[in-house]
Amino acid sequence: MTDSESEKRALRAELRERRRIRTASQRDTDAAALTANLVALTERLGARSIAAYLSLPEEPGTRPYLRWTAEQGLEVLLPISREDGLLDWAPYDGEDEDEDVLGMPTPTSELRGPIAINDVDLILVPAAAVDRSGMRMGWGRGYFDKTLGSMEGCPPVYAVIFDDELVDAVPRERHDQPVNGVVTPGGVVTF
Repeated sequence: MTDSESEKRALRAELRERRRIRTASQRDTDAAALTANLVALTERLGARSIAAYLSLPEEPGTRPYLRWTAEQGLEVLLPISREDGLLDWAPYDGEDEDEDVLGMPTPTSELRGPIAINDVDLILVPAAAVDRSGMRMGWGRGYFDKTLGSMEGCPPVYAVIFDDELVDAVPRERHDQPVNGVVTPGGVVTF
């Protein structure tokens, strides 16, 4: 294991614990503020098609934002993890949810392949932390790094994190992909 891998493992454990101990009222307050900031970013960019994700309970909540996108008639694609390390995509329909091979929440709508993301105007990705240079540290499986690294003409990519997860520096490895900015309950930061 490299030094970067060890540093990432330790930082991820710390961040998981911070997320675990957030109170329900903190989560509710953060979700409302985060939704407003995601809406503002979407409107500022004029995005009509978005790649996003269904958040886990401990993550910054994306569901209120996804409901807003449906009300606005925006096209949203959500990832479905595959065993080969790639992501398929399916439209958000606000209906039933299922789980993919990693146990991540997914839509049950029509499955599209990995290249479906190539036509979106904005990509929102989960992250454990992002540093002030825009380097994103994910949760260690590499799905989003592979996706972003394979795209030509990638649209703006913003990580969705809590305010305290924007840090001075994160450990990085050669395969890690940067983001154009972050959206937190406290605001939108573009790098």
